[in-house]
Amino acid sequence: MDSTLPVLYLLILLILLSVAGIFVIRQITKTRKTEIQLSNLKSKLTKEQGTIDEYYQLGSIFLEKKLYSQATELLQKAVKLKSSESSESFAKIYNALGFSYFAKDQYDIAIRQYKEALKIDPNYVTVYNNLGHAYEKKKLTAQALEAYESALKCDPKNDTAKRRAESMRKRLIPSS
Repeated sequence: MDSTLPVLYLLILLILLSVAGIFVIRQITKTRKTEIQLSNLKSKLTKEQGTIDEYYQLGSIFLEKKLYSQATELLQKAVKLKSSESSESFAKIYNALGFSYFAKDQYDIAIRQYKEALKIDPNYVTVYNNLGHAYEKKKLTAQALEAYESALKCDPKNDTAKRRAESMRKRLIPSS
């Protein structure tokens, strides 16, 4: 009997298990790091008022965990601190706030937040994509197309905007 076949089989199995083990360990490490950050931020923000960035970080963690109401509350606290700090990071806060409203199917409020982000940073491509998606959900095809085309003006290589803009054009121009 040829013994190379079982050895080869065991070697391939060992390699596959090693790769799977590496991915599992990486995911556990990432989750643990996020949980530690979540715990530290929550305990700090319950004791004292935090910075805009701390509210944003905690809100982002809640968004990742799909806890949209808690994320909305924290991001709104960050926006209320706007007058006390520079407004450079507020575009990302308004975008995250818009995303949290979008996830709760509150498209009008999400659109308003996305527009606030664009007032601060008119070249924020992700916001244009999000705005277009919100318009799509409201079945406002022309506005969605306009948002995607704006994204393409800022970043002509944006695959999401290319695909969605093409889809919107097809909806606007009925086939003959």
